Amino acid sequence: LNCDGDIEVDGHHSVEDIGIALGQAVHKALGDKKGITRYGTFFLPMDETLVMVSLDISGRPFLVYDAGGAMAPMIGKYDTELTEEFLRAFTFNAGITLHVKVMYGTNSHHKVEAIFKALGRALHAAVKINPETADEIPSTKGML
Repeated sequence: LNCDGDIEVDGHHSVEDIGIALGQAVHKALGDKKGITRYGTFFLPMDETLVMVSLDISGRPFLVYDAGGAMAPMIGKYDTELTEEFLRAFTFNAGITLHVKVMYGTNSHHKVEAIFKALGRALHAAVKINPETADEIPSTKGML
């Protein structure tokens, strides 16, 4: 992924646009969602931090984000508020329900890194093909 943004102003638009692009790519890659597990949850420890990410590839975008209290405003040149902006853009463009909770932790770098790693692991679990229902869409409505 390459992004040519207006980072001389700040990273907001670039981070948001990356979330939009990745969300759209996930949505497109999932197609009709036949056979996917649909749900994924992952708890990720990183030193003193523990993060939980749980998601549903539902077609109903929603984000619940709880950073677990105060975070340093910046990690190097990265504005930590942009974590929520990325997740919102990704969630709404992927068409998923996403819950992110920092259970506890003190180091902002560990919190943000654990959020993204847990998201990847939860998404990996949710998109896995369930061999028992490989030809079915995992919904009583017959569509997601």
